[in-house]
Amino acid sequence: MYPGESISGLFIKFMLCAYFPVVCRYELLQKELFQLEEAEGGFDQFTRSYKTFGVQRLPDNSLFFKEWAPAAEALFLTGDFNGWDKFSHRFTPKEYGKWELVLPPKDDKSPAVDHNTKLKVVVHTKDGQRLYRISPWAKYVTREEKSVIYDWVHWDPPHPYNHVHPRPQKPRSLRIYEAHVGIASPEGKIASYTNFTTNVLPRIKDLGYNCIQLMAIMEHAYYASFGYQITSFFAASSRYGTPEELKELIDVAHSMGIMVLLDVVHSHASKNTEDGLNSFDGSDSCFFHSPPRGEHSLWDSRLFNYSSWEVLRFLLSNLRWWMEEYRFDGFRFDGVTSMLYHHHGIGTGFSGDYSEYFGLQVDEESLVYLMLANHILHTLYPDCITVAEDVSGMPALCRGVEEGGLGFDYRLAMAIPDKWIQILKEFKDEDWNIGNIVHTLTNRRYGEKCIAYAESHDQALVGDKTLAFWLMDKEMYTNMSSLVPMTSIIDRGIQLHKMIRLLTHGLGGEGYLNFIGNEFGHPEWLDFPREGNNQSYHYARRQFNLVDMDHLRYCQLYAFDRDMNRTEDKYGWLAAPPAFVSAKHEEDKVIVFDRANVVFIFNFHPSKSFQDYRIAVEVPGKYKIKLDSDEVLYGGHGRLDHNTEFFTERQPFNGRSNSMRCGNDGFYCPSAQCNVNVGDAHRWKTHI
Repeated sequence: MYPGESISGLFIKFMLCAYFPVVCRYELLQKELFQLEEAEGGFDQFTRSYKTFGVQRLPDNSLFFKEWAPAAEALFLTGDFNGWDKFSHRFTPKEYGKWELVLPPKDDKSPAVDHNTKLKVVVHTKDGQRLYRISPWAKYVTREEKSVIYDWVHWDPPHPYNHVHPRPQKPRSLRIYEAHVGIASPEGKIASYTNFTTNVLPRIKDLGYNCIQLMAIMEHAYYASFGYQITSFFAASSRYGTPEELKELIDVAHSMGIMVLLDVVHSHASKNTEDGLNSFDGSDSCFFHSPPRGEHSLWDSRLFNYSSWEVLRFLLSNLRWWMEEYRFDGFRFDGVTSMLYHHHGIGTGFSGDYSEYFGLQVDEESLVYLMLANHILHTLYPDCITVAEDVSGMPALCRGVEEGGLGFDYRLAMAIPDKWIQILKEFKDEDWNIGNIVHTLTNRRYGEKCIAYAESHDQALVGDKTLAFWLMDKEMYTNMSSLVPMTSIIDRGIQLHKMIRLLTHGLGGEGYLNFIGNEFGHPEWLDFPREGNNQSYHYARRQFNLVDMDHLRYCQLYAFDRDMNRTEDKYGWLAAPPAFVSAKHEEDKVIVFDRANVVFIFNFHPSKSFQDYRIAVEVPGKYKIKLDSDEVLYGGHGRLDHNTEFFTERQPFNGRSNSMRCGNDGFYCPSAQCNVNVGDAHRWKTHI
């Protein structure tokens, strides 16, 4: 209840929540903002708590330590600085479970703890246990080669990296390159931030992506978790290099006009205790709900208590830390579906009925946390981009919080890659349901932006296959050379690989995403070193060397992906309203739609070509081919004359005011004479 609020006012609120749940959610957000203003002086100060918690160097080189450990009996600091004495430096207890310690400088006025030396928090519990912990606010942790446990390393370099380049402005069309630093090299090892800066950023720029989504940056003790079992939330993973090298990576990306998003994991945390958040103060809760609510049964991880004031401080300050210290441009929030519902989506199907989104199964504490995070981020950083990984279809997820929405800019269109995999696994080319494909690509909530993708890291993991592998399988090892005749399987695979991407790019959303290496049809799956594969790095890498070999067809797929992005950059269909689909012909296997005054035409028929095919268009004028998947440059057959001009007729057709014929050249299936399952896609741009 707000100060001065009446009982009748509370009753009205209850009625609003019962009948207008979106209004209720906004009320809960307003309550949180009011409390932040009253107790902390506003969210700006509150979210800068990384400047007061953990370890801070004061102007006189004293070191100030502050922790939150409400269940602890006593706290001590130990490390290299005091010869690992467990009792010499005791924290002073403060209100609300907080603990503080000040270390004066050495005699030479330098800090008592040297840069790059180890520390530990020693927690004494009420039942007499002595626990050794890493500060939840630790900025850098490392692991020695033969050790399992990570160590807290004090990071205070004498010459910290200074960003030079400003953040790019939010692009009108978002084209995301999803990347993992550790696998971004052909070598069988963990690649570095410096390797990514030097060797991968220029490729991303050349490909026409204007945003990078970096995975597995927040420190995770288990490499094979793909970065989704976080142990240290404020530490950039040391397995790729130093924090300064990550800052340089982001700064160089900014110099290229490329935004960088962090794949942030606030949906759960690793169960690790010695080098994680779990049982930091010796209790079964602290940052988390007590079991069973505080445990995720499928992920074997801990779940945050979003109603806790100090948990809010920790998580919101974590977002602010990555924005300020590293100058990330936004976040892809992992596991949003798990956060939104008490059932975490486990064993639950979502039909789209509104009762699934506004009942008691919704976890309003975590929902309001997401609203709060988005409100703060977009208020402080107007060009910030937030993307939600939600499979449930929560309404208003991507609407402003002032509308009762959750405030995300985009949601991932997760049904699209699932559809492509299902089609390739279950159906022959001639049995593809064209209407069902179009429905999947266009089935999204109006006014809520989606990131479309044909495949992401989820489809690359071991146990599944990339689209290229589903299409061409073992022939990718033997028949990808352009020095030998193209086999029917490689021909079909290359053509469909391009068409699937272009169709997804043009029809599927308001943004587009590609996973590192998939743009050139990376062979094989992705599998991190683990006991089950004898700690092998063979599949935990990206073979960019394949693109650089001109005689291999990987460079043809790379060239198409590059020109697809560059064409979108010129005409901007991702920034345009949803497409108008004028044809989804089941017998002809033809899809036609227009978007941003651009006409897309796809022939997915495995054996049939067409001449004088009538196409619906809205804008009258002269059309020319601007992107053609059948070009020889892209591994096609070069059967279309790009000098041909196409003129519209004032003949309404398929719901559009005008139409035109594709000309006597027609548009072709890959080759009628070879009768193989391939296709081609053509796109025309009007000149008025």
